Amino acid sequence: MEFNATLVIMAAGMGSRFGGLKQAEPVGKNGEAIVDYSVYDAMAAGFNKVVFVIKHSIEKDFKELVGNRISKKIKVEYAFQETDDLPAGYTCPETRQKPWGTGQAILACRDLVKEPFAVINADDYYGKTAFKVMYDELKKQKPGEYCMVGFRLINTLTDNGTVSRGVCEEKDGYLADVNEVTKLKDCKAYDDEGNVIGEYAPETLVSMNMWGLTPDIFDYLAEDFKKFLDENINEPKKEFFIPMEIDSLIKKGEKKVRVLSSPDRWYGVTYREDKQSVVDAIAQMTAEGMYD
Repeated sequence: MEFNATLVIMAAGMGSRFGGLKQAEPVGKNGEAIVDYSVYDAMAAGFNKVVFVIKHSIEKDFKELVGNRISKKIKVEYAFQETDDLPAGYTCPETRQKPWGTGQAILACRDLVKEPFAVINADDYYGKTAFKVMYDELKKQKPGEYCMVGFRLINTLTDNGTVSRGVCEEKDGYLADVNEVTKLKDCKAYDDEGNVIGEYAPETLVSMNMWGLTPDIFDYLAEDFKKFLDENINEPKKEFFIPMEIDSLIKKGEKKVRVLSSPDRWYGVTYREDKQSVVDAIAQMTAEGMYD
């Protein structure tokens, strides 16, 4: 029997730090975006459907620049993450300018995804091994378990500014703790005023939002999104992060999350200045025969 697995790609962010629609920024010799390589690697691993999470405001451009090209290779569907996509009884404050975070992005897929699925960011390059180990784990995943692919912190940083990462603690092959750190640079955490508030070893395991989930996550997210809104609806910059939800489920004993690892190096375009390093890396991998 065929095993169906979907790849959910979070692409709703306009790229405020990058300065444009970075999800569609070309990095390949034929105009491919990072997401083209992610879909290519996911298909090779066995995934057979893609759901893009975008905003209505970028739908036309995104489809023209990325989606229509990818839909010729694999089944593609779209979910929409909007600031006003809230549970009944909640109203989005006028001060809210951006969507409510990765937890809300995944929740937006609730009517489209009925099978095991992986979640990734559109603007991160994860590598072939990451998709292979993820797909293989989803095929054999036990009831009550999710999974994630972790990366070494030192391999997920940029020289051009701070990044957000889920700092993880592993125990006996499972995730024991995950803490979203929103301003990391040079393995140090900073507050909004630029003060160092923590430091991590270069080998620290971090989440790049590559999660392996099952559809029961939607029920958890729906319930906990309400709790988040009750506490934070008037905080314009607060976000409902998927690592926060995963950590909560672990702490409550609802789920176990198996930690997978990949030797592949991460590449990403958080800032416009990051682009050239990604272009160079893709060119090198293409020259080595990894991509056509």
